[in-house]
Amino acid sequence: MASFIAQRAVRFVAVLFTITALSFAFLHAIPGNPIQILLGEHATKSDVERLTHELRLDQPWYVQLGAYLWQVGQGNLGRSLADDVPVSTKLAEHFPATIELTVAAMLFALLVGIPAGIVAALNHRSIVDTFINVGVLVGVSVPVFWLGWMMLYVFAYEPSRIGMDLFPIGGRVSLRYAFETHTHFVLIDALLAGDWAAFGDALRHLVLPAVTLGTIPLAIIAKMTRASMLDVQSMDYMRTARAKGLGSWAVVMRHGLRNALIPIITVAGLQTGLLLGGAVLTEHIFAWPGVGRLAFEAISNRDSPLVNGSILLFAATFVFVNLGVDIAYAMANPRIRYS
Repeated sequence: MASFIAQRAVRFVAVLFTITALSFAFLHAIPGNPIQILLGEHATKSDVERLTHELRLDQPWYVQLGAYLWQVGQGNLGRSLADDVPVSTKLAEHFPATIELTVAAMLFALLVGIPAGIVAALNHRSIVDTFINVGVLVGVSVPVFWLGWMMLYVFAYEPSRIGMDLFPIGGRVSLRYAFETHTHFVLIDALLAGDWAAFGDALRHLVLPAVTLGTIPLAIIAKMTRASMLDVQSMDYMRTARAKGLGSWAVVMRHGLRNALIPIITVAGLQTGLLLGGAVLTEHIFAWPGVGRLAFEAISNRDSPLVNGSILLFAATFVFVNLGVDIAYAMANPRIRYS
């Protein structure tokens, strides 16, 4: 286990270094002056040159990269060019929103996708299997931006026209609720404040973006669950379990699903890492103040410290999610051991 952790640590550092170097190179190659964008079109040449020198943006990109790596090694991600706020502070404020949305979306995907895949496998080549397969194809094919707008129109905008406050249009919680922020997780902060009305309101705000974001992972998980369950149904241990007189539920859940979990865990882990990397379209449509929306705005403004900080966060998140997937492998299958 110690060697496994050491290998992962080396890989973690290598991934972060490579991603940082590439992002610096690409940002340096993009046309346009971020200082000009920051100061506006009416800024004088002397103001642009002064601020460019103060921020050391007049140096070659590899010099800036070395300085940035030294800075990151000391735990400092720099300050945003847009408002001079520390990058770590902005990420700490926005990343909890992305985590909340991702967790809700993956719970929706898992709670619906796994049972759907099991039912499809148990009813192989029946009308139920066909119906679920069609649903999977639709879920994968529908663009997220179209689905998000349709969800808003059908479940938020149209009900509001007839006086029904079914779901809110955007945001994380209504403005009428005010409570102290401790963790930047709205659901947790509402519970800590003992404000159950705010907690319920935050859940209502979470439903539409979570369903929109979780639709594609749901379809992929359902498809993988179906394929895995079809593979294990013909195995000897499944026939043995049935011959022992075990009930259908016990055979499916204790013997079938447990042995089919490895590919399901892989897909779920990859989808979680992708969603935590920033669901830009969903966050934009639902005015969700997550890190994906923050990174998009930073790229638009050529805010290089914030862009690099966001990319580092995305890379680190993906590495940690993959580590969690490896640990889940060992929990799902006792034969898997890391040394």
